[in-house]
Amino acid sequence: MITTASQFGSEIARARKALGLTQRELALAINSGERFIVELEAGKPTAQLGKALAAAQAVGLQLQATASAD
Repeated sequence: MITTASQFGSEIARARKALGLTQRELALAINSGERFIVELEAGKPTAQLGKALAAAQAVGLQLQATASAD
């Protein structure tokens, strides 16, 4: 379960590397700058959600929301 921006970024990096993509190639695939990918993978908490979700989709990560009972 991913609960932090850092964990999300690590998963993006892991999946990107498994696909053999560079950060630049991923950035180009989602029409973004390479700096965004670098910051996303570093866990920057202010990364834009839309671009972050596009990056996740581009590397094949599927996100699923689950409701927690408080």
